[in-house]
Amino acid sequence: MSTGPASAEPPAASPVPSSAQSFQPSFQPSFPYKLVATDLDGTLLGEDHTVSARTREALAAATAAGAAHIIVTGRAVPWTRHILDDLGYDGLAVCGQGAQVYHAGEHKLLTSVTLDRQLAALAISKIEAEIGPLALAVSRDGLDGDVLVGPGYRVQEGPLPALVVDDPAELWSAPLNKVYIQHPELDDDALALAARATAGSLVAVVMAGAGVVEILPLGLSKATGLSLAARRLGVKAADTIAFGDMPNDIPMFGWARHGVAMANAHEDLKAVADEVTASNEDDGIAMVLEKLLLG
Repeated sequence: MSTGPASAEPPAASPVPSSAQSFQPSFQPSFPYKLVATDLDGTLLGEDHTVSARTREALAAATAAGAAHIIVTGRAVPWTRHILDDLGYDGLAVCGQGAQVYHAGEHKLLTSVTLDRQLAALAISKIEAEIGPLALAVSRDGLDGDVLVGPGYRVQEGPLPALVVDDPAELWSAPLNKVYIQHPELDDDALALAARATAGSLVAVVMAGAGVVEILPLGLSKATGLSLAARRLGVKAADTIAFGDMPNDIPMFGWARHGVAMANAHEDLKAVADEVTASNEDDGIAMVLEKLLLG
């Protein structure tokens, strides 16, 4: 799932829930995958916007058994960095729906794909000609790229930074990695479907969470970013298990050997998943990893 201006969330903390059960196998565990790829919102993070102690321990056990862990999120780096720092995460992360490969330990952007602004503007004009005016927000490229919110775009309360601009032209004044779109009447699924049908030959369109429909560079997905990161680690798709909850995770499931949807996942993702686990709130990632570690 991606977090956009319509679903801003507070930074992750590190509470240890009283119900958390430590996973400590009494033997050196084996693990059938070399890479664990996890979405962030709705998957790795619980409803309190933290990573539970049980999930942290299961991921630590998987990495101790030889697997790498990569977070693959729709959030751009500026909205992901604080969570990675909280986790003590120093490896690679795929951000911005695959647009950015980020080295968390070095706080360095390794790769970045930008959206052609002329194509994006053309796509939006075609969509608006079909379904009427849209409200827009954009995510600027770079380690410190701002999220700018245009007139009429609905932003939920939350601490993730976004700048409101009165002049729509300001949205297009610097390189972007994505554009967020909202419609006054259509729901997320209907908006994504209409945008894809109208402008899918120009841009990619994903529904990444509640109130979060995004326009991306054509051909970009979490799978393209994850494949780049995996190549840097010398790991293949056949070595990968992936966890997610929203339609923007479908390409990642198609790339990985095994795709696990959360119980709270969108039905479109469940339809293509190899497995459905418990919800993010109920440590669904940990349940799968613990079972695999125990053989």
